[in-house]
Amino acid sequence: MNYRETENMESFPANIQREKSTTLFEEEKGFIAPGLQTISTLSKIAIEKGEGAIIEDVDGNKYIDFFAGVGVASLGYNHPQYVKYMTEQLSKIHVGSFVSRNRVNLTKLLAENALGNLTRTQFYSSGAEAVEAALRLAKSYTKKTEFLGFWGGFHGKTMGVLGLLGGPFKNNLGPLPVGTFSTPYADCMHCPFKMDFPSCDFHCVKFIKDKIRYETTNNIAAIVVEPIQGTNGNLIPPDGFLRELKKLAKEIGALLIADEMITGFGRTGKMFGCQHDNVVPDIITIGKGFGGGYPITGLMSNDEIINAKPFANPSGSSSSYGGNPLASTAAYITLKSIIDEGLVENSANVGAFMLEKFLAFKDKFSFVGDVRGKGLMVGLELIKNKNSKEKLDKKYTQLIFQECLKKGLIVMGYNPDIRINPPLIITKEQAEEGIKIMEEVFDYVENTITG
Repeated sequence: MNYRETENMESFPANIQREKSTTLFEEEKGFIAPGLQTISTLSKIAIEKGEGAIIEDVDGNKYIDFFAGVGVASLGYNHPQYVKYMTEQLSKIHVGSFVSRNRVNLTKLLAENALGNLTRTQFYSSGAEAVEAALRLAKSYTKKTEFLGFWGGFHGKTMGVLGLLGGPFKNNLGPLPVGTFSTPYADCMHCPFKMDFPSCDFHCVKFIKDKIRYETTNNIAAIVVEPIQGTNGNLIPPDGFLRELKKLAKEIGALLIADEMITGFGRTGKMFGCQHDNVVPDIITIGKGFGGGYPITGLMSNDEIINAKPFANPSGSSSSYGGNPLASTAAYITLKSIIDEGLVENSANVGAFMLEKFLAFKDKFSFVGDVRGKGLMVGLELIKNKNSKEKLDKKYTQLIFQECLKKGLIVMGYNPDIRINPPLIITKEQAEEGIKIMEEVFDYVENTITG
């Protein structure tokens, strides 16, 4: 089977049995630490292999993948060029801080496809590590010490970024790093200021000036923002939001750091999420789909900022694993394949197709409050009823997740904010089949809710 073709959809049974998966899940449970991803603990799937946008578990069940490891598997599974390059590199050498051919190839390819003048890159191995490095770089350049994030934002789980998380994840993990503050994101459906866009004239951005005046020491090094908030349900701000933030950052002498971990490299139908707002930030962080599944992340900035010290001192910005030969190979062949195979365009086209199909859900189902998306980053917000913006009870959203799973679809549907992030190689046929499964499940849940 061609890795981008779909199998006969009759291979996706209505009642999947997962005895072997469950056995392996329970065996591991006796030894592994708690706190695994919810999608793993709810599904209890033990994966065996994958092909294109299809995953197969140890029981032989096949699933259309609307998850892609939270947007990590940009090339899907068993991509021939990815396997070829990684196998060849692994047979030579896999680790080390020295220059390697594929790291040179990667840095050049990144510079050629950079966002504006952000042609300088440094590599890391986790998203939080890259964000923390971006904070260090901002401090080095501005000589300031405070940072501003957003409600609903997510930038990793390490202590250095916890203060930027705009949600309850950080509860009971204090005290948090000093000098980190959080402000409302442009969530127009749930505006905390009870205003409407565009008549509000970006009040949420103007409010930041008051926040800085009354809550900080007026020493902001950077504003840290996701172009689209992934963990918050693929939430898309209105056009112009990032432009307003860039203006504000310049006005207060701060940098704008765009966290493009999820939105980068074609996920939104453009190479970078910031391109939808025609903004070039001062620093961007990259990761997830960047390595096609291999853990490699990084930051990108311009010549002036990246040379700021102490960040630019010898060993000042480096990482033991970042940019090693195997990681660089993974990122290089992933980015090369995204470009060569037109996957940014595929993301835009298939994403538009999916968004149109999902928009019909808003009229058909009483519990669908919002449908939004750019490229293959689609969000559905589930509510109790059309007269309320209150989120749907989790007993129904977890029912959606389990029923989709039974029918052969993996989707982050266990929370009221459903996130759909399939591999960039997904076809319209696969996307349509997955949407049909979701429609059948939503019909079932609608009948369950109404009695």
